[in-house]
Amino acid sequence: MIHVLASIKVKPGKRDFLIEHLKSNIPNVIKEKGCIEYNSTIDVDYHLDNQTFDENMVTIIEKWENFDSLKKHMHAPHMLSYRENVKDLVENTSLKILTNT
Repeated sequence: MIHVLASIKVKPGKRDFLIEHLKSNIPNVIKEKGCIEYNSTIDVDYHLDNQTFDENMVTIIEKWENFDSLKKHMHAPHMLSYRENVKDLVENTSLKILTNT
């Protein structure tokens, strides 16, 4: 199983617009072969000593059956369209790809 943490730094004031695009695309992603889980999350500030908080960060938590499924997802037509639609809302993105130990 492949786990993905996709961190999206959104331009100030644009988070809700990005979330709208994500929510409309999630049903397409869930239908993809190999997708186990795909959820969007936002930071919550609990004022813990070692916690980082960024109100302009959106994190996608994904689980895929295998790396081939993830690669196909990244090139799926609805993902290409999604990235085009949100490019002006996003400052930067980063991916963390993990597997079970």
